Amino acid sequence: MDINTSELTEATGAQIDAVTRTLSRREIDGENGRVLTLSQTYPTSQADLWNAITTGDRISRWLMPISGDLKLGGHYQLEGNAGGEILECAEPHTLAVTWEYGGDVSWVTARLTGDENSATLEVEHAALVDDADWKQFGPGAVGIGWDSMLLGLALHTSSGASLAPEEAMAWMESADGIRFMTRSNDAWRNASIAAGEKKADADAAAARCLAAYTGVGPDPAEGVAG
Repeated sequence: MDINTSELTEATGAQIDAVTRTLSRREIDGENGRVLTLSQTYPTSQADLWNAITTGDRISRWLMPISGDLKLGGHYQLEGNAGGEILECAEPHTLAVTWEYGGDVSWVTARLTGDENSATLEVEHAALVDDADWKQFGPGAVGIGWDSMLLGLALHTSSGASLAPEEAMAWMESADGIRFMTRSNDAWRNASIAAGEKKADADAAAARCLAAYTGVGPDPAEGVAG
């Protein structure tokens, strides 16, 4: 069974509110790094959620095709996207990988907690980000992508259905997809302000980020809120 675009649209409103987003700083290799953290609880067991984020067949059903040696010390490659090394794989609670894309390397750690009835996934993405790049686009540059991935995972874990990458891409380019990205961008803008960014700077970065993703400025009805 495949997830269709109407199901994507129906899930988006609740999905944005289901995710907790925080920003922090951390020393990485002696430098001041940035950390984005997302957390969401899913209506499935911890064992099933672990299987969904570590098994090639399952990952391909909610994210995109993946290849490689999916075990500790192995390398993975998401089709047309990031690849990297599997640094830690402690079933069923911790998965850590490098996230290598476009010549840049960052680090992603997924932590799972839960029981047979529900499970919580916390994703932490740590990176060395140039201050000028951060000021230009803010956390939404990475956060919107993570929100899109968690949306696919939420639909898959709740129904067992698959999300075709080409269907997801077409939806992201639709009016409904742009509204989802706008709401995600607003949420990351709010997280940036909560982390201490000046509101004017966070607003400006969010507006530039949304324009970069969509090719258009914020929708007056859905755009970056005051």
